[in-house]
Amino acid sequence: MVDIIKTNATFKAGKGNKGTLSFEIPAKQISSGIDQAFNKQKDKINIPGFRKGHVSKELFLARFGEEALYEDALNAILPDIYDQAVNEADITVVGQPQIIPDDLKHGGPWKIHAEVTLAPTVELGDYKGVEVEKESDEVSDKELNAELERLQKGEAELVPAKEDQVSEKGDTVVIDFDGSVDGKQFDGGKAQNFSLSLGSGQFIPGFEDQLVGHKAGDDVDVKVTFPKNYQAKNLAGKEAVFAVTIHELKKLETPALDNEFAKDVDDSVSSLEELKAKTKEKLAKDKAEKNKDAFEDAAIQKVVDGAKINPEKLPEEMINDDVSRQMQTFFNNLAGQGVKPEMYFQITGTSQEQLKQQMTEGAPNRVKTNLVLEEIARVEKINPSNEEIDKEIKSLASEYNIKESEVEKSVSAGMLSHDLKVQQAVELIVNSAQAVEKSNF
Repeated sequence: MVDIIKTNATFKAGKGNKGTLSFEIPAKQISSGIDQAFNKQKDKINIPGFRKGHVSKELFLARFGEEALYEDALNAILPDIYDQAVNEADITVVGQPQIIPDDLKHGGPWKIHAEVTLAPTVELGDYKGVEVEKESDEVSDKELNAELERLQKGEAELVPAKEDQVSEKGDTVVIDFDGSVDGKQFDGGKAQNFSLSLGSGQFIPGFEDQLVGHKAGDDVDVKVTFPKNYQAKNLAGKEAVFAVTIHELKKLETPALDNEFAKDVDDSVSSLEELKAKTKEKLAKDKAEKNKDAFEDAAIQKVVDGAKINPEKLPEEMINDDVSRQMQTFFNNLAGQGVKPEMYFQITGTSQEQLKQQMTEGAPNRVKTNLVLEEIARVEKINPSNEEIDKEIKSLASEYNIKESEVEKSVSAGMLSHDLKVQQAVELIVNSAQAVEKSNF
């Protein structure tokens, strides 16, 4: 049978959502803490005539006094006592408390107080049967044609242009170019038989545009100005002239939308009509999944927007905790792909500070959402059973291909219970939400 610890906890509200939690640590728990502290220290004690680790507790106390163990004893027993005090006072604390011992008298009880920050209170609005706009899952002819056009472009090939054809954006030209500034050539400004896709943005602004409307064999003087922030400082902001010769002009030739094209794209179909039907079915499935996710997100957001949080300004502790969790999850996902944070920042040209700023932008809404879902779970008395928690452990073990015991070590039953509560609160909102046709006006 588990002993119920009575801490005589009281809470005094302070300014805003701050307050003071006062509580006591009973003599029995103090004695247990002192035993733990002594066992932790005895191997380090050096007393003449005694081997390390063989000094009795009585001799230690006689020589150093019980007070020498108080700090370690308090650290050992405080977490459980503090949790009990929070439960007794019936408050929800966020962030780390500032613990201040008031009276650690011999024999106890010890008197402690903690400066704490309370979670905001939540006043729920409507959360059952909320009306949410939902896009139609039907695939229009326009959407189908756009997808078929995309498939056509995927099968397109570059072919030499006809003699009378001129270059357009999307075409490829094979060119020689020789650049000069103030009549003088510069390093990197010359090349032969360079293949350039017009409109790709490979060259500085204005270069590719001036090659539109020409034929193979044309010579073109391209006049441009290097950007002021150009990487080569000696060219930044300067006007340049490139003597360009167009050797070849190639155009993308898309295949005809016929039965042969259909079989080339998908060898499981034998006609264009079959490809259209199969493509439409896939588009409908993708669209339905996308609309379902959007509907769920919108339903949850509507419930969150309809709730009131007091105080409206969320505690910094909650924002910081959320950002830390988001960052840790992000880095864990990178590690799962074998990517180190330094490598990611190098590849993306970003920094950890920029990532943190990005995570911070969405933190207030994520925190408010979690508070609202927790309040719905409380009001609805959602309390996952041991069987549901065991099922979740099995599911996580299967998903990450690890043993169930490893899941239990890394995620506490309390955390799993919390996640299931929130998940079931989401299901309650979504399953009762009413879909209304989205207006186009």
